Amino acid sequence: MTAGSAPMETTMTKPYISDHFAPVPDETTSHELTVHGTLPPELSGRYFRNGHNPRPGDVPTHWFKGAGMIHGLRLRNGRAEWYRNRWVRTPALDGVPYIGADGVPNLAASGAATHVIEHAGRILALQEANLPFEVTPELDTVGAHDFGGRLTTAMTAHPKEDPVTGELHFFGYSPFPPYLTYYVASAAGEITRAEVVDGAGPSLMHDFAITTEHVVWLDMPVVFDHAEQSGIPYRWSDGYPARIGVMPRTGPAKVTWFEVEPGALLHVTNAHVDAAGRIVVEGPRYDRAAWEGSWKWWIGSPGHGPTPNAGAVLHRWVLDPATGRATEETLDGLVTEFPSINDEYTGRASRYGYAIAFPGAGLREHAVVKYDTATGTRQLLPMGADRMPGEAVFVPAAGATAEDDGYLLTIVSDLARDASRLLVLDARDLGRDPVAAVELPRRVPAGIHGSWIPDADLGR
Repeated sequence: MTAGSAPMETTMTKPYISDHFAPVPDETTSHELTVHGTLPPELSGRYFRNGHNPRPGDVPTHWFKGAGMIHGLRLRNGRAEWYRNRWVRTPALDGVPYIGADGVPNLAASGAATHVIEHAGRILALQEANLPFEVTPELDTVGAHDFGGRLTTAMTAHPKEDPVTGELHFFGYSPFPPYLTYYVASAAGEITRAEVVDGAGPSLMHDFAITTEHVVWLDMPVVFDHAEQSGIPYRWSDGYPARIGVMPRTGPAKVTWFEVEPGALLHVTNAHVDAAGRIVVEGPRYDRAAWEGSWKWWIGSPGHGPTPNAGAVLHRWVLDPATGRATEETLDGLVTEFPSINDEYTGRASRYGYAIAFPGAGLREHAVVKYDTATGTRQLLPMGADRMPGEAVFVPAAGATAEDDGYLLTIVSDLARDASRLLVLDARDLGRDPVAAVELPRRVPAGIHGSWIPDADLGR
C-alpha cells in the first residue's frame, strides 16, 4: 500500500474509484480497433488522455493522489492502429513518499496523473507538485525531466504554449516562500526565463492564463492549511482575499493585483486583451458552496454529491489597468468543467469554448457543451444515461478557415455497456452525428486532461 492510501475496505465509499472512475487493474495493448464512420485523414497522430488510476489494493485519500495512467490511441490513414494504457512509472508508483525522511520534498515522487502534453518533441506527463515525467510515443516511461537542470521547482499541469512564438509558459507554486516561480521555455524546449514572482501567496494555483502581452495569475481563497488531513493540504479560507494578478510577459515580473469576489478557479478557458486594453478572463468559477461540495466528492467524505463538480459555472472577469478595478459576471448557470478551445487562439480573443457539462441546473445527464461568446448562446450534446464524456480536445480540420472548423475528441465512459468509445465530433455543430467513433477494448475510467499530438510534432 502506498503512502496516502486508506484501508481496502473503504473502497466502495470512495466515489473517485467507483462507477465511471473505477480504475482498471492492468496494462493492455490492442491493435486494429473497430471504427464506425470515417476518421478524417488529418487525424494522423496520437490522442493521449491522462488520469488517476490507483494500483489494485491502493485506495488514495484524495482523488488527486491516484497513480497516473495514460490511455493512448494511434490514428493514421483512417485507421485506429492501436490502443494502449500504461502507468507512468514514477518513484511514487512504487511507494516512494513525496516528503523524504529528511523533510525535503522529492520532486520526482510524482503521480504524474493530471495532464499529458507535447513540447519540442517531448511528451510530458504532468502533476503540479512535481517535476514532469517524459514518456515515449508508445507510452513507455523515460524519466523525470528538469529541462537540463533549469527547472528547480515543481511544474504546473497547465502550461500554455503561445501559438505564434511556440514558447511554453509555465510556473511552479509552493505553500512556502517563494510561493510562485515563472518559467518560459523556447520552442526548442530550453528554459530561457526563470524568475520568482513577488506578491503571490500560499494559494492552490492550479492554472493560469496568458494573453499576447500578459501573464495572468489566480490567487484565490483556497490556501495551504496543514490541518487538512486528505493528503492535499489546502482549504477554503474566508479570510484570504481573492485576487487576479496581471504581469507583463516582458520586463520585470511586476504584478498588478485586482481584487475580485471570493471564488475559486481550477481551469481557465482563455484570456485576451480587448479593444479597450482590458484583460478578459473566462472559466468555470466555484463559489464556496460549490468548492466545498466538490471537495467532499474528491476526498469521499460523507454527504458528497453524485459528481465531482458541485456547481462550477462559466464566469467572466474584466480587469481594467486604467482604473485598477475588476468587473465580473456569470455567463451561464450550467454546471461545467474541463474547458477547452482551439489552441491556435490561446491568449487571443476566441469566440468558441467547449466544456463538459455535469448533471444539475436542469440538466439530467452529462453532456458536451459549446459556447458562442459572440451570441451568448450554447449548444449541448447530451451523452445519454450512464455515459460520461471526458475533456473535449479540439483538433483543427485540414485547411481550416474558421475558429470552429475542426473536431472534438472525447473518450466516453459507458457504464451500461462496461465499455468506452473515442468520439470524433464536428466542432462546428454538435447537433450532427459523430464524424467517427472508435470502439476501445475496455472501459476507460473517466480521467482528467489529454492532448492530440500530430505526427508532425514528433517528426514522424
